[in-house]
Amino acid sequence: MSLLNQLFNRGLVGAKGKTCLTLAISRIKLLQNKRDVQLKLMRKEIAQFLQAGQEAIARIRVEHVIREQNIWAAYEILEMFCEFVLARVPILESQRECPAELQEAVASIIFAAPRCSDLPDLLHVRNLFAAKYGKEFISAASELRPDTSVNRTIIEKLSVSAPSPEVKLNTLNEIAAEFNVNWDSSKTETEFSKKPEDLLNGPKKIVALPRAYSRLDTSEDQPNQEHSTFSTNAKQGDPCFQPSTPFVAPSRIEPLIKDHNVEPITDTKDTNPDVLLKARTAIAAAERASAAARAAAQLVNINFSSSKVEKQ
Repeated sequence: MSLLNQLFNRGLVGAKGKTCLTLAISRIKLLQNKRDVQLKLMRKEIAQFLQAGQEAIARIRVEHVIREQNIWAAYEILEMFCEFVLARVPILESQRECPAELQEAVASIIFAAPRCSDLPDLLHVRNLFAAKYGKEFISAASELRPDTSVNRTIIEKLSVSAPSPEVKLNTLNEIAAEFNVNWDSSKTETEFSKKPEDLLNGPKKIVALPRAYSRLDTSEDQPNQEHSTFSTNAKQGDPCFQPSTPFVAPSRIEPLIKDHNVEPITDTKDTNPDVLLKARTAIAAAERASAAARAAAQLVNINFSSSKVEKQ
């Protein structure tokens, strides 16, 4: 900040700062009263859900209650800081740098202003501090740099992270005790102890589906004579036979299908419907592949026989 700015920035907080701080204090009190009534109603609804046995709904609603309670606690601290700064505006006006005893209050207001959308007066105060102390001072408080003095409770209460399972369970127990609800928390403790499933990678347990056949082995010790003759003609450059895959006779396909013992699933009592559907689909695909292989083999044999007859 240049010397000229330091000379003219002494009176920036002044009367406008007092007005904004006074309005912020009044608005915080009104919002606290309104939020206090809402919290009582939400806690009562959660107690009714617990009494009715609808714990799943109560576990969801309690997160909103915890968030509102955190905001209420943060507003209470901000109200105290605003009153503290309002009483010491003359000190802010008389000094170029922020006094050491006011750094925590000023930094906390700067940090909380953009995170409290229903307190627009704090944004005006933040802009006044930015004009007096510079953008670097504002950035340090907003980004929580090590040299700032933002109140740790405000940082925690205004955090957007989800509450921990322990906090949610304690809040549910407090609500149950407040409204004299005889609630067994063992089921909720079990739900909170479960690890969330990875929905992107799918379920943890993968059921292996039976396959009719995996690969046709064409390198046996005693190959079929028709296969050998076909391979010899293909190597000699017969234009009628240039297949992309080796020839397999139908007599060699059937044993491969039967060796896997693919049987229809009849007992579906404890079987997952999705697994059963996938198994049936795999069996049907295997049968269609077997039929296609037999038809292809028969067609190759017919073509091969007709070619031999034409050559003779």
